[in-house]
Amino acid sequence: MNTLYKSLVYDKQISLSVLDTTDLVKSAIKIHNLSGNAAYLLGGLLTCCAYMAGCLKSEKGAVSLTIKSADGDGCVSVSGDSKLHIRGYADGSCMHTLKGGTLTVIKDDGFFRPFVGACEIESDDVSEIFTEYFRASEQITTHVRVGVKLSEDGECLAAGGVVMQQLPGTSEANAAKCEERMSAFSDVASLIESEGTQGLIKKYFDGEIADDGLYLLHPDYVCNCSRRKIEAVIIPLGKDELLNICKEQGKVSVHCHYCNTDYTFVADDIEELFKNR
Repeated sequence: MNTLYKSLVYDKQISLSVLDTTDLVKSAIKIHNLSGNAAYLLGGLLTCCAYMAGCLKSEKGAVSLTIKSADGDGCVSVSGDSKLHIRGYADGSCMHTLKGGTLTVIKDDGFFRPFVGACEIESDDVSEIFTEYFRASEQITTHVRVGVKLSEDGECLAAGGVVMQQLPGTSEANAAKCEERMSAFSDVASLIESEGTQGLIKKYFDGEIADDGLYLLHPDYVCNCSRRKIEAVIIPLGKDELLNICKEQGKVSVHCHYCNTDYTFVADDIEELFKNR
């Protein structure tokens, strides 16, 4: 089961998040038939998105993360909401190198006041990309370590991450302690595999967790598309246009990238859709 543990450590001056996203990444790999670099990259972004979705304050909140390659041939996009329903896809060449590309983050607080942040990518490592994003775009010192471990046949053995974010007023001593502790998580996926989230917290943060303890969340791979929502998307095209498409192509087809699902509508479906309109 996917888990996200959140707490405060080091005199309540550092926000700690520890994630196990193994099942989430397994779902993505199966849905999109991913392997190699695409699986590593999408898995890392899904884990970062789960962390950021877990920080949303509003029940209507949502966040989306998109990486585009410098040449424009590759794109990886993930999104999540306050229910921690996370989904994503990798398109194109999946970028053998990310350097020179861009990361764009859109946070919607649920009240039509979206925050848009972006940064140029100077590393091929997802952890370094998001550490720099928080520094440059949100001006928050945030240490990010995410990882995906695959077997030789491409199965996800473990995925997850550790994120430590300095709160306002963090002392120099606790900032240094935070940075030193993060050095232990260079291979965080293997630690998740061997220790689990609770074991990792006990091993590296025993005695540091705030008195109010750990807050547990469960992210999952869930797409929010449905046939009804797709109907709402195509209806504005109008009955005549949709019937013309059916005449020319045999059907109207809409593909959802997030869950790799095709929704098809034949002429009879279109007639039924506009029956009472």
